[in-house]
Amino acid sequence: MLGLWGQRLPAAWVLLLLPFLPLLLLAAPAPHRESYKPVIVVHGLFDSSYSFRHLLEYINETHPGTVVTVLDLFDGRESLRPLWEQVQGFREAVVPIMAKAPQGVHLICYSQGGLVCRALLSVMDDHNVDSFISLSSPQMGQYGDTDYLKWLFPTSMRSNLYRICYSPWGQEFSICNYWHDPHHDDLYLNASSFLALINGERDHPNATVWRKNFLRVGHLVLIGGPDDGVITPWQSSFFGFYDANETVLEMEEQLPARPTHQSELLLLRLVCLKPPRRKKPACRVQRQSESWGPGLSCALS
Repeated sequence: MLGLWGQRLPAAWVLLLLPFLPLLLLAAPAPHRESYKPVIVVHGLFDSSYSFRHLLEYINETHPGTVVTVLDLFDGRESLRPLWEQVQGFREAVVPIMAKAPQGVHLICYSQGGLVCRALLSVMDDHNVDSFISLSSPQMGQYGDTDYLKWLFPTSMRSNLYRICYSPWGQEFSICNYWHDPHHDDLYLNASSFLALINGERDHPNATVWRKNFLRVGHLVLIGGPDDGVITPWQSSFFGFYDANETVLEMEEQLPARPTHQSELLLLRLVCLKPPRRKKPACRVQRQSESWGPGLSCALS
């Protein structure tokens, strides 16, 4: 089963990160420039730390002395555990790493791991993440038939999977935590125990604090593209998503559905695309390859 999801991880995918690695090259304070800020890597669904051995080797070879930690938690089928449970586990793992890095750390998070990391950045009021790189993560959710969904729910297609995912039982599976059916928006908002909360699509008492915590990040980099093969729509990697007609609305085209709607999406639009006290936008779209499409880099501070 690991190979089913692992097909998304050819060795060449690491090349997608290369244009953004300068974000990871912020040297240590002068006069001691012996190493760079520590790098923390979080894997995706059905993956493990082994999937990132090529990235680990590349950083070690090109920037000796850099401390790179590929977290070995919730591997394989354990990655189906509820995402809030995973957030707690990864939080306990990153706290001591951050404590040893007063100048900050860099966070690279793949696929489902990108959602885990975004939740971490929201709930941790003392994190010191300088750069958050989200690699092919369903930031606005998933709505598509893929091999791993057919394996988990062989009798359900995307049109009726909401019957499972929007139930208390379904929310015990990580993929249901970010299943986003554009044809059943009310059910999604009421039942989603994870994505609707970190997106601020459902009011909750921690919304203001979570936004404040998220803004502690120095840089945000979003990477994805049309040949992803799993994330549906692939624009979800950039906070784009379907409307009720399954027309993809890009991040900057979306507006809050209600006056009280305070989503991370709106936050990114207002802070990244039109940041206050800046003459120019802090986001830029960078073409990485014809197959993977653009990457969105945002400086939040």
